[in-house]
Amino acid sequence: MAEDKNGKGVKTSLETLQPFSVSSARRPNKRTVSFTIPPLPNMSSMPSFNKNNTSSKTGLLVVLFLLATLLSGFAGGWIESRMNQDGLVTTASLSNQKQIVTSDSELTSQIAKTVSPSVVSVNVNITNNTPTSPVGGFGLFGFSQPEQEQAAGTGIIISSKGIIMTNRHVVPDGTTSVSITLSDGTELKDVSVIGRTGASDSLDVAFLKINNTQGHKLIPAVLGNSSQVQIGNSVVAIGNALGQFQNTVTSGIISGYGRDIQAGSSSASSSSTENLEDLFQTDAAINEGNSGGPLVNLNGQVIGMNTATAASGQSIGFAIPINDVLGLISQVLKTGKFSQPYIGVRYVPLTADVSSEYNLSVTNGAFIAPSADPINNPSVVPSSPAAQAGLQENDVITQVNGTNINQMNSLTSLLDNYLPGKNITLTVLRGGHTIHVSVMLGTNPNP
Repeated sequence: MAEDKNGKGVKTSLETLQPFSVSSARRPNKRTVSFTIPPLPNMSSMPSFNKNNTSSKTGLLVVLFLLATLLSGFAGGWIESRMNQDGLVTTASLSNQKQIVTSDSELTSQIAKTVSPSVVSVNVNITNNTPTSPVGGFGLFGFSQPEQEQAAGTGIIISSKGIIMTNRHVVPDGTTSVSITLSDGTELKDVSVIGRTGASDSLDVAFLKINNTQGHKLIPAVLGNSSQVQIGNSVVAIGNALGQFQNTVTSGIISGYGRDIQAGSSSASSSSTENLEDLFQTDAAINEGNSGGPLVNLNGQVIGMNTATAASGQSIGFAIPINDVLGLISQVLKTGKFSQPYIGVRYVPLTADVSSEYNLSVTNGAFIAPSADPINNPSVVPSSPAAQAGLQENDVITQVNGTNINQMNSLTSLLDNYLPGKNITLTVLRGGHTIHVSVMLGTNPNP
């Protein structure tokens, strides 16, 4: 452990979240080539020749030429068949494969060059107020000594005026200072935290503001449409891997969507977990320090924000779909402030398994499940907008202003499209009947 100028302990760590993994491989089938061989000419029926019969000699030569051509074609095909069956690759095939690999490599390189100027390193100093000094948790004179921790993550420029989007866990509670390192290595230290989602929120999002760009031109990232993403689509992840303050690039595919996970921080100062919903799953490597960086499509558009990686190191990462954050982005860009809409319910995202467990008639929606501790953690918070609108335990919210809640649209992400004070209409399934409930959005009291 190093010491700062005041003699206090300083330790470094990398901020990431860690949950899960799978992989599979399939061996391609061998190619079988079939040939049909025409019958050889009947030699007894061939005309007799003498050395004075010129036309007969010519005919014989033609027949022999055709026969040689036929046999050479058969031999060539047989050799190709054997080469493929034995797992050999022809020169032409190697050339084609090389062209494909080169093309993919050039495309990834071009995407990195295009997007990297919009990706920054986020460098954070955090005060940990938990006593961790070696002697009984106390410093000199018997007082607890707060520990300083340094962490690093990634951010995405979303405005030329210096607005940065990153993960909440990159700039957690206790953050004392933030600096930004641009892709060209320039460090900007006058940075403030505009706001972050609450610790219990399923969206792991925060916004920063560079107050003094020192004359540097900031290039905002181009945002895509995550609702158009399909399993198998190619993606590229860019971020500040391992806290080295320079961008790294990995590539892969979208291997799943609508994933809900419980993620824990690897930060030495935190053992907390987060319940994250509606995530993309990708095999593009998301390394420590990549949190908050962009997941982009082949058009260089941001379709997700990298937020977690599997703890077992099996090349599975998770990203927040960009559409889930568009409402918050719009609000911050418009007002320069962060205030998250709130209705005041604790809900469970429905899946087929959850629906079966509670004997529900629908498999999509936000289920206001009965609370195990209704006194301290009621399903519907007293005096909240939801309580005032009459929402109850066992209600299933299926739509927000006509938009379905499903694997691509969580309740939280749909609500985040509206500002506090806005009236919205919720479609609710209650006791087998569909009703419509009008709710005025409040402001989250626990950001």
